[in-house]
Amino acid sequence: MKRVNIGGQAVLEGVMMKGPKSYALAVRKPDKEIEVKVTEYKSLGERHKGLNIPIVRGVVNFIESLYIGMKTLMDSSEYFEDEETPDKEDSKKKKSSDAKGKEDKKESNTGYLIGTLLVSLVIAIGVFMLLPAFLANFLYKLTSSNFLVNLAEGVLRLLIFLGYVALIAQMEDIKRTFMYHGAEHKTINCLEAGKDLTVENVRKHTRFHKRCGTSFVFIVMIISIIVFMFVVTDTMWIRLLSRILLIPVIAGLSYEFIRYAGRHNNVCSNILSAPGLFVQRLTTKEPDDDMIEVAIKSVEGVIDWHEYVECVRNDSFEK
Repeated sequence: MKRVNIGGQAVLEGVMMKGPKSYALAVRKPDKEIEVKVTEYKSLGERHKGLNIPIVRGVVNFIESLYIGMKTLMDSSEYFEDEETPDKEDSKKKKSSDAKGKEDKKESNTGYLIGTLLVSLVIAIGVFMLLPAFLANFLYKLTSSNFLVNLAEGVLRLLIFLGYVALIAQMEDIKRTFMYHGAEHKTINCLEAGKDLTVENVRKHTRFHKRCGTSFVFIVMIISIIVFMFVVTDTMWIRLLSRILLIPVIAGLSYEFIRYAGRHNNVCSNILSAPGLFVQRLTTKEPDDDMIEVAIKSVEGVIDWHEYVECVRNDSFEK
């Protein structure tokens, strides 16, 4: 077995885990049973080697993660669309119409998913990238220092992001999602430590992880400050355009950093990872045992963890 980096995401009452050849969605349904859906998946980087080079692979991975994340989030919500038990007549009608509408629903969901992704990206770019740049540009009326203006823009971007996270963390559904987020991290940490995936073992591990998407977003904010320092202009439209055009570069650099930090445990990587890990105090919460069970089931959907932890213990991965 080769050493792999399992990644995941919290969804509505569940966890998605992505392995080397597939991703699994595990959800605790309203009847309290756990349902696991495994989807075979081969990344674009594996299919096209030219997309697997440094920086480029970060952009590709970011787009793929957004697509899979949004898809599994939508899939998880389907389990809770109608929690009422239908009567026998309704059940018969439902079964007869399911087969007919299955293909149409699949095509409709794909279009809706792509549309949702595009709208979400536009809103995120507008709020977290363009708005801080727009507001910071007015500081040129007070100072001619490009450094100070870009620094103020970066600080404003961080404050908006942290404020957004702190605000949504007050919502009850989001609180539970953050608990599942904690379960996801604890389970991955337990696996990478070479411990059997039992509720008792998983509970002992930290809910923070260096490869977390929260850390990635935070690193994007930090690296954007550095990159934008090289864009010297007080012209508003050039400033805003540069923020859009440089997004792939920033995403690619951020991915390489997160990738390095996730594979190394030294003083440098630990110091640089500290801010992102701190932000995870907002986006992860301690899970209950039921949530940990869901996360374990999700891992089981993508990898034989018994063999994996044995390789960790004996350091017997393929070289």
